[in-house]
Amino acid sequence: MKLYLSPGACSLADHIALHEAGFDFERVKVDTKTKRTEDGRDYLTINPKGYVPALQFDDGQVLTENIAILSWIADQDPSLAPSGPMGRYRLLEMLAFISTEIHKSFKPFFKPDASEAEKAAAGEMIGKRLTHLAERLKDDYLFGGQASVADAYLFVMCLWAQKTAIALPDPLPAFVARMKARPAVRLALEHEGLAEPAAS
Repeated sequence: MKLYLSPGACSLADHIALHEAGFDFERVKVDTKTKRTEDGRDYLTINPKGYVPALQFDDGQVLTENIAILSWIADQDPSLAPSGPMGRYRLLEMLAFISTEIHKSFKPFFKPDASEAEKAAAGEMIGKRLTHLAERLKDDYLFGGQASVADAYLFVMCLWAQKTAIALPDPLPAFVARMKARPAVRLALEHEGLAEPAAS
């Protein structure tokens, strides 16, 4: 199994989730500007959409989109999803909210020609969406005391917010610190060259 990723991109959520689930997989970095993989292949032959993530299975099938990949991972390891008869749907509800209302709202920050007004409006909207999740974060993680694949996705969005100077409402800073302490998160950050240097 191969995960096609770009360091620090939204594919980091899938990278974390695969480690959380204990999968053995190969990581292939993609230059999303040139659409080439680190070993020189044309990424468009793997994922014609041209962006990450893409998860390629051993039989050659390719799954794309965070909601689909994270849902698949949670199906393989049910401990990474909320339990109960509505658990699967609550997970999909959360993944859809993070994807459509938060992830997509970052677009102006990645467009070279975006105006400061566009970025300010996007930042305000992202702040409101993050506040909505912060207000429902009553425990360590989104669905209680155990981390889910949705927490991996929210963690990456929080990193993006910090990088673009969008304030994280409480208790999200503590959530970020908690996530960074997880072995699977540390491993994914290390693999992507994003690990923070150890204090001397």
